[in-house]
Parts: sequence; structure tokens; C-alpha cells
Amino acid sequence: MKKILAILFAIICLSACKVDREPYGSMKSEKIIGNPEGSIDALLNGVYAQLKAWSDPMHRLGEYAGDNIMIRGSSTDAFYEFISFSRTPNNGRLTTFWDSGYKAIAQASNIINLVQQGKNATLDSKLGECYYVRGMMYFYLVRAYGRPYYQNPETNLGVPIVNGTPDDVKNATFPDRATVKATYEQVIADLKKAEELISVNKGPIFASKAAAQAMLSRVYLYMSGTYENPNQTYAQLAVDYATKVIGGNYSLLPRDQFMKYNTYTPENNKETIFAIKRIASEFSGFDHYYGVGGMYSNIGGMGWGEMYASAKYISLLNETGRNDWRPDSYKIVDARAAFIEPTYSKTTAGAYTEVFRFIKDDAGNTLNYAQLTTSRNGGTITCTEGTAPNQVSYTLTAVDATQGIYSINYKDGKTYTGYIDYFITLNRAYPQFYIVKCSREGEDSQLHSPVISRLGEVYLNRAEAYAKLQNYGSALNDLNTIRNRSIVNGGYTSLNATNAGDRIDKERQLELAYQAERSFDVFRNGKPLTRAYPGPQNQTTSIAATDYRVVYYIPQSAINSYPGKLTQNPTQ
Repeated sequence: MKKILAILFAIICLSACKVDREPYGSMKSEKIIGNPEGSIDALLNGVYAQLKAWSDPMHRLGEYAGDNIMIRGSSTDAFYEFISFSRTPNNGRLTTFWDSGYKAIAQASNIINLVQQGKNATLDSKLGECYYVRGMMYFYLVRAYGRPYYQNPETNLGVPIVNGTPDDVKNATFPDRATVKATYEQVIADLKKAEELISVNKGPIFASKAAAQAMLSRVYLYMSGTYENPNQTYAQLAVDYATKVIGGNYSLLPRDQFMKYNTYTPENNKETIFAIKRIASEFSGFDHYYGVGGMYSNIGGMGWGEMYASAKYISLLNETGRNDWRPDSYKIVDARAAFIEPTYSKTTAGAYTEVFRFIKDDAGNTLNYAQLTTSRNGGTITCTEGTAPNQVSYTLTAVDATQGIYSINYKDGKTYTGYIDYFITLNRAYPQFYIVKCSREGEDSQLHSPVISRLGEVYLNRAEAYAKLQNYGSALNDLNTIRNRSIVNGGYTSLNATNAGDRIDKERQLELAYQAERSFDVFRNGKPLTRAYPGPQNQTTSIAATDYRVVYYIPQSAINSYPGKLTQNPTQ
């Protein structure tokens, strides 16, 4: 692949960071070797800079393929393929994900190959950062382009392992894709080397020993099989590495602070283990529209606001009690609901309009929202639909009046349950349940530093691994540590073989939503992805974990220019 080859020629992409410039955008190896400690900082800046471009498609391909979001309609943007599962090899966002990932791998590899290990602990620690980035990149690449680990990792293909510039560049032939198993072995070797070498913790926007351990807990969890057929060796390793992090220097934010997680910078968040730092000066004017949060909301006039929390996710948030977002009766039961902000509409007189909102099943098995204006006469609540002379009136039946939950016997003969609420502005036919988890970092706009690892995930990694080891008592303790943080007294009283998988997966969905984990969590445990909720996505067909569309196609541009054979993923 010419792009990889060009990347390997360059030790660092200098346009992305502030360093002294060398001819042809490179830094001479003799200068590095002669002054490694002075040079490596500049080189590391370039490695971290690659993660910024990489993190945008990383988020979209991981999150949009899940069931936490819905979009108002189809889109010509390449990301719509992630939502629709219409996989193609010519997707610009996937190309950026691939190219930026291999740029980071190449730059980290060249530092590793050029700087001698063992000169001093400080230099070794920086080399460890390179190993972390390289291992992390291979992991994210193999989970996107390689099948879930439980599915024949010895034969299924992962990604090419290319660690540095060949000695004979002109005649180099790069290897084809390694197997999933071999790619994971590379990931583990790099992350363990990072754990060994990193001795200086420079904060959560840099690689650290704990960041390597947190990532290893996730990697081994991905290797631990399904709940039905677990690999207990890898499950135990996931427990071991999670325990190292949980016993370290990080702590869970208390509930009130956690509800503002998105507003804290990584450096000021004691739960964040590693995040890719973004700063306001990297954005100018309407650039905020194009940040990750820009599709989820419009804040301060910035953002498209065309993608919303799914009804499935909102239902999970309301499972233990209604989260009421109305300004005059605001009540958050599940702390994760604080990252959702419906766009309540006011009349010209400045008043809210009370409605009964529910999800109905239209002809053709298509689910849609309905918001019917209500009226009250004593304790009786009615709502109307349509206009005279075809207007239909319904009397609501209380299900839980204290929470504003009622049912309606609808004109289609079906009974639906919904909520008394205020009218939420529609985009096309869909109420705008804005998502702000990827917005408002330190300011009232779309600034966001993507979180790669945080302590909340590590607890859930260990809970799942314990469950796969049939240690349900320990799994329950970890699961409830997270659950009780978000839902006051919301912990489960028991956990066993019949419910552990569903309860832990549900908590992962609630806790890790909008962090690019959901679709991978579903498929790696052998489960199907179902999206039976309002939106233009296919509402009636599930995506099985064995479906060919679970993995993405290798970019065709990479295949066309690769100096060697680069095998494409199957087309069916």
C-alpha cells in the first residue's frame, strides 16, 4: 500500500505538531540516535497527533453500527453505511481510520526501532508510550476488520502487521493480513511491553502503565469467548489486569460529578485513564459542526443535531423509574440520563405544550413516535389526534400516574404505554433527544476529547470476566459498584448463570453508550443486533454475530496500492 509505504518513509508527520522541521518532513535517524531524549518528545507529539484524525471515524464506525442511536433519515455521508450495514470498500471515513491507524503504527514503530532501549528509565518510559499506541491501534483495527475472536481466530484474517520501515525499501513486499489470533498476539505483546517500560505517568492524555493495563483487560475480555462457551484462561487474565487498575490511582466520580463527565477536561477527571486530547484552538468557526458531538446535538448554534438517543436506549434509562427532563419537574433517576437533552418546544406565548408521547406500530411493521396534545378535566386526561371532522379523541388510562405513565387504546386496536411530557421539537418525524455526552468539554459547544479508557469500563470488564469464571458473587459486586453509582439503591440482589449475561451487557450499554463500544460488545459475545425502534434503520431484521457485515471492508485504495497481497473481507 503506497500510503503505508509513504508513511513508513516518514518518521513523523510534522504538519500535525509543532516541532523543528527537517528536509522532506522527516527527522534524521542520526539526530535521533545522537540526542534521543531531546528528539523523542517531538516524535511522540507526532504519534499522538495521528490519534486525533483517527478518533473521529473510530467513534462513528463503532457507535453508529450499534443500537444507542437513531438518525432522522438517510444520508449521503459515508457514515450512513455504518448505520445501514451496507458495507462497501470505497468509504472515505474507513480510509481515514485505516490510514491514520497505520500512520500511528508506523511512527511509533520507527521510534521503537531507532531509539535504543535501556539507556535510562525516562527514555524507556517514552518508548513504552510508543508500544501502547501501536498495540492500541492494532486492537482497534483488528476489531473493525477482523471477525470476533470466538470465531476461529486461527484462520480468520486480522490486519497486516507492519512494524517499521524495511531495510530494502525499494524491493519491499509487505505481508498479507495476519490471522486474528496473530494480530491479537501482537496487540498483547505491545501492551505488555508498554506496561513493563512506562514508569512515568504524565496524566490521562498520555499513555501510562495503567492505560496499558486497562486496555489489556479489554483485549483479554474480547478473547474470553461467549457466556455460553467462555475461555476461562482469558477471562482470568481480564480479571487480573482489571484488578491492577482498580487497585491503582484512579477513582470513580461520585454520582453528581459523573452526570457532568462530559464537561471536564481529561486532565481534571480522576476517572479518565486515557483520552485523546482535543483543544478549542483546533476548531475555528463552523468546525464544531464536524466534531463527534455535532451530529448528536446543536449547542450554541453549533452542530447538525440530526442523530438522537434511540428509543431502545431511552427505555433502558427509564427501566428503574422515569427520567423526567421537563425543566419544571426535572428528575434524573439514572445518572446516564443526564447526557440526554430533549429539545422541548415553546409556543409563541412562551409556554410548553403538554402531550402524550408513545411509540406506535404503523402499517408495515414500522415503529414511529406519536405526540398527541392532552387536555385535563379533573383527574381525567384525554388527548386528540388529527383535525375536524376526522379528529379522534382518546381517554388515557393511568399505569403509574405519579410518574406520568399512561396507556392508550389506539385506533389500530392496540394498546400502547407512554408518558405525559412536553412537546419535543421534531426533525422530520422524530423527537430530538439530543445526546451531549460528546459535547461541552470546558465550554458550551462541541469540544470533546474521546475517551479510550476510564475506570467505569474496567469495573464492567472485571464483572463480565468474573461471570465467565462463574464467580457470580464477585461479578455482582463490580456490577453493582457501577449500577449504584448511577441509580440510587439500584443494585441487583443476585446474579447467576441465567441472568448474568443480560444484566452485565445491559449495564455496559447504559454506561459505555456513545464511547464506540456497543456494536463490538454485542457481536463479540455472539449476540444479534436488533434495532426495533423508530428510525429509518431496518427495524425488522437482526444482524447476527456471524453475518459478513459484522466486519468492515478493507479500503479498496489500500488494496490497490499495497506492495504485496492484501486480502479483502468476504462480500457475503
